[in-house]
Amino acid sequence: MDVLYRTGETQQGITTYTPRLVSLNLQGSLGSISSHGTLYNEVAPVPSYATTWTGNVSTHASEPYKKNLFLKSLCVEEQENLTMANGVNSRNDGSKREFLDKDIVESLENGVQFWTDFSKVHYHPKSLYELSGVWMGVQDFDNYGIGWDAFSWTSQGEEISERLRFFVEDWVSMDDSGGFSSVAADFLENIADEYTNTPILLFSVRGPTPDINPESRKQAVSRDLHDAVSFSRLSPYCKLIVPTGLPRLSGSKASRFLNIVDEKPYHCSAVYAAALLSISLPFRMEPVGPTASSSYVSGAMDVNEVVQMLAGQARQNMVQILDVAMPAPSLSGKQNEMTLLENLLPLTPDVAENVEDLQAVEFMTVLGALSAEGHRASVSQVRDLVHAAFQHIDTRPVFFHLAVSLCPLPIPLTFPSIFSNLVGQQGELVGSPISESSSRGSLDVHSIPMAARLRSSSAVLPLLQSRLRNLHGLGIQRGAPGAQLLRSWGFEKDELEEMGEMLSKMVVALDSHQISSDSD
Repeated sequence: MDVLYRTGETQQGITTYTPRLVSLNLQGSLGSISSHGTLYNEVAPVPSYATTWTGNVSTHASEPYKKNLFLKSLCVEEQENLTMANGVNSRNDGSKREFLDKDIVESLENGVQFWTDFSKVHYHPKSLYELSGVWMGVQDFDNYGIGWDAFSWTSQGEEISERLRFFVEDWVSMDDSGGFSSVAADFLENIADEYTNTPILLFSVRGPTPDINPESRKQAVSRDLHDAVSFSRLSPYCKLIVPTGLPRLSGSKASRFLNIVDEKPYHCSAVYAAALLSISLPFRMEPVGPTASSSYVSGAMDVNEVVQMLAGQARQNMVQILDVAMPAPSLSGKQNEMTLLENLLPLTPDVAENVEDLQAVEFMTVLGALSAEGHRASVSQVRDLVHAAFQHIDTRPVFFHLAVSLCPLPIPLTFPSIFSNLVGQQGELVGSPISESSSRGSLDVHSIPMAARLRSSSAVLPLLQSRLRNLHGLGIQRGAPGAQLLRSWGFEKDELEEMGEMLSKMVVALDSHQISSDSD
């Protein structure tokens, strides 16, 4: 876990364990958490008054956002641990807990407004950065041009880069659905320039697409151009890019055993976070020697090895598909008549179905798989059964890597109530509803078996083709309806044509291999 967390020390000599994280946020988007974190004493700003002003001065301050039940319970627990560490027992053994788990879960399900509302960890003062001059809820921040106007690399970029150097790792997750796409592009360009020999794996994550007025041509053009420009600007600075986030997660096949409310980022982000945590597991595994073995994990790889495997083949495809099975079915193949491989369904948008690609390469992780009897399957059982399953499919990948962990994905108290009533306590899938309630949460489901996969496949062609088509048809061609909009976002015609050429090369590279495979 030291890949994701770092050890430090406060000014009082207290050891800390904080995420290796640089998080860029809008002003006012951190809820009750300060951008300085909670580990260090924050020095109150000294008011400064203009010496040329002789009139009255008044200060208007908004009420601080109050902590919810979950955050309050953490404070109580932390205080109790501190007093017990000092040799004082602050609670009687028979006393009732001040906050009940069911009340905390209900509070979160109905009251989450900020991602910090369900965050349990302390943050380092260098982790949380708020963009100056852009306030959450006050103004729109929903397209590339708005981010381009609001963010100045000269005034803010160097400070962000300095924070990155403090935590630096080699894979990145970014929201590219709005103005943060522009911020992300500048940030990623700087990372690529400064760390030239470091392979970057980029997860380009976004929430469900909000509905737009079907009669608003301007809104539709802006959204389509944003998608094309954002993808084109982010792609050149990474070795692998994984577009993640479906327009409607609730209606997708990937949410077959989930009850998602698309309008709740609390729900959708949990699915994507679980997928990213699962697919990145091999980066955190301790590699074993060639003659050694482990009964707990198998298949450790670092980011560079994954990049070489997925994008270093003859095809040179950098755009990957993220598939997930959440929860994963038992390895018997009989549970709900679907096998593990059939349950792996895309979280990447615009992916073609049933594509036979003889050049496909796959990188797969399986966590806490259940056997036919409902017990945790051993690492060797998972390997054997997954490899056997590949022998029974028509088109197998040209190369395949499997990483396995005996440990399932734990469901913490703060996880939203998104599991259907066909999901049992250990994540097992059952044939009939367990309860009358349609949704089950962390009090009912304690862990789940999980499978995730990165796939280099020509099935991603529709995504690339739509980005290319929109860029040309809406922004580059003579009389394009979005040409003026792109100019307002700071793009000249030469730069747009360069983006179009890059997208064309991606399409041709995959399309030619697909044609070759079909003819074979």
